[in-house]
Amino acid sequence: MSVDIAKVATVELVRELEKRIRCSEKKTETRTIFFGPPGAGKGTQAPRIKDEYCLCHLSTGDMLRDAVKSGSQMGLKAKAIMDAGKLVGDDVVVGIVAEAVKAPDCSKGFILDGFPRTVKQAEMLDEILKEQKVTINKVINLNIDDELLIKRVTGRLIHLPSGRTYNVFFNPPKVEGKDDITGEPLTKRGDDTEEKLRTRLVEFHTKTKPVLEYYASKVANINADDDMEAITQNIRNNLD
Repeated sequence: MSVDIAKVATVELVRELEKRIRCSEKKTETRTIFFGPPGAGKGTQAPRIKDEYCLCHLSTGDMLRDAVKSGSQMGLKAKAIMDAGKLVGDDVVVGIVAEAVKAPDCSKGFILDGFPRTVKQAEMLDEILKEQKVTINKVINLNIDDELLIKRVTGRLIHLPSGRTYNVFFNPPKVEGKDDITGEPLTKRGDDTEEKLRTRLVEFHTKTKPVLEYYASKVANINADDDMEAITQNIRNNLD
């Protein structure tokens, strides 16, 4: 969807221009994975970190939901799996990620959010990056108790255009149901229910924790049950 620049505040345009100039001059590159169960805070922390480090934020969940909206064959397949609270298979995910990491806005690196979810996917990712002569620098592992996650997820609200995330219990918007920046409506995802989350947590613990072992030498463990700014600073400390 195109944006009418005339309707964008001048201060926002200047801020975007300054960011692009800063990023064009940036010498270092960072390729990281934000790891953790659904609701651990990956979607909250990634937008904060990506602008600071000039990274693109690749959320496979968002990309798959876009495919579902499009009604494509892959989207319909993904919808059936996601509606059942299961993890989408490699055949649907890997091709999307392979193309995404080559995008121009990922030239300084990326944050992968929601991928890889299995050791097989991690191996496939390494092959993709090897072809580009790069590698994963750091895996940020957000640790949190399952029961706390239930409360986090059932209270989650999202501003779809920007990806900003709120929570009615821990990080409520200033105005109920409205985005703090734009005042636009916030959305609750259809799969943010306790029943579906518990199904997804079983999948996570049995299938995706081995990914941490695969990346053992690159893992930074972060306490996700902490103040939001403290979590962000801990991530910074491990990326710098």
